[in-house]
Amino acid sequence: MSHDDTATLTRTDMSVAPEPIIRRTLHDELLERIRQMIVDGDLVPGEKVPEKDLCERFGVSRTPLREALKVLANDGLVTLTPNRGAMIADLTLEGLEEAFPIMGALEALSGEMACANITDAEIEEIRKLHKKMIAHYETRELKPYFRTNQEIHEMILAAAGNQTLSSLYRGLEGRIRQARYLANMSTTRWTQAVQEHEQIISALQARNGAELAKILKSHLANKFETVKEALQVRGK
Repeated sequence: MSHDDTATLTRTDMSVAPEPIIRRTLHDELLERIRQMIVDGDLVPGEKVPEKDLCERFGVSRTPLREALKVLANDGLVTLTPNRGAMIADLTLEGLEEAFPIMGALEALSGEMACANITDAEIEEIRKLHKKMIAHYETRELKPYFRTNQEIHEMILAAAGNQTLSSLYRGLEGRIRQARYLANMSTTRWTQAVQEHEQIISALQARNGAELAKILKSHLANKFETVKEALQVRGK
């Protein structure tokens, strides 16, 4: 695959200016920022967590950082080893082969339930996000495209209005998003993903729960094929 046909991600430089935490609780904000760095691929699977650098970056001590790492370990994003510290959990094909079908079922259920409960205002907000996502696609801005894409899926989940479903979804989404960011996406697959999102919007507007469930499940299965190819190349 040529450079022109592949969208690639770059790692964030750990030497960037400090980003003091000023919103929400310290724990929640720190947890969310580190989680985002992991799923964005800025903290690489299999590498040691740079605790000192993160403390300096976010202006926190080791105590709240390690509390956040414990939560991320429970989510499967970090591995804690006595006397060795924290490592970013590695992604394996075997693990993702288990996780993706479960996530596909949860996505399908969220779509079906959302169609039964979603308001016109929520549909309009999702349509606006879809237009924003398309704009990122047209300018080939992969990272903001992915983030807007995720916002759409999260709004569909929220519209389902089921806390149990949301909890199960949150338990898996970190690994799914992490895998997606690490996989190079060809122009062909990116175009296909956008077309699938067009179908998602159409089914949502029609409030066709069965159709939306089918599309969301297929959408995630296609995403897994891209991830699978990337992991096979890396020998995972």
